Amino acid sequence: MKNLLRLTVPTVFAIIMIACTDKENKISAQKIDNFTKFVDSISSVSIDESSEKWKDIEATYQMKKNEAEQAITKIDNKVTAQENIDASTTKFDLYKSEVTESKMQMEKKKLRKALLGEEHTGEDLTFSWVNKDNILQVYENFVNTVEQNKALYSREDWDEIKLLYEALDSRKNTIEKEGLSSDDNLKIAALKVKFAPMYTLNRMNAKAEENAEAKE
Repeated sequence: MKNLLRLTVPTVFAIIMIACTDKENKISAQKIDNFTKFVDSISSVSIDESSEKWKDIEATYQMKKNEAEQAITKIDNKVTAQENIDASTTKFDLYKSEVTESKMQMEKKKLRKALLGEEHTGEDLTFSWVNKDNILQVYENFVNTVEQNKALYSREDWDEIKLLYEALDSRKNTIEKEGLSSDDNLKIAALKVKFAPMYTLNRMNAKAEENAEAKE
C-alpha cells in the first residue's frame, strides 16, 4: 500500500503540473492570437474611419501587444509565436504610416479651407480663382484667420502657411497687371506688414516648442 502511494502521489502531481502547463500554454496562445486578429481586423478598416478614432485604436493595439509579448514566455513554440507577433507588428506599422499620412493630408486641407475659403480646392497653388475683385477679401480672411489661430499652429502648419502666402503673393503680382485698384493694393500692403512679424515670431515659437518636445 505504501509503495502504491509512493507511485500514485508523484503521478498525480505530474498530471496536475502537465494540466496547469497546458492551460497556461492555451491562454498564452490565445493572447497572441487575439493580438494578430486585432491587427488583421484594424487593417481592413478604411483609413478615413481609423483616422477619426486613432488614439483609441493605438491604445488598444499597445495593450494587446504587451499581453502577447508577456504571453510568449509561457508558450511552447516560442519561435513561431514571435514570428506571428513580428509580422503583425510590421503590418500595423505600415497601416499606421498610411493613417498618419492621411491625417496630415486632412489637416492640410482643413487649414487651406480656413485660410483661403471654400473656393480653393485641390493642390493647385496658381489660385486662378483669385481676381482683382476678390483678392482683398482673400488676404483679409487669410491674415485674420492666422491671427485668430496663431497660438494653435504647429511648425508644420506655419510652413504650410508660408507656402500658401507666397503663392497668394505671386497671384497678386499677376493681378496687379490686370487692374488691381490702388485702394485695394494699399490695404493689402497693410495686411502684409501685419502678417510678416506675426509669422516670424510665431513660427519661431512653434519651432522652439517642437525642439523642446523632441528632447523629452
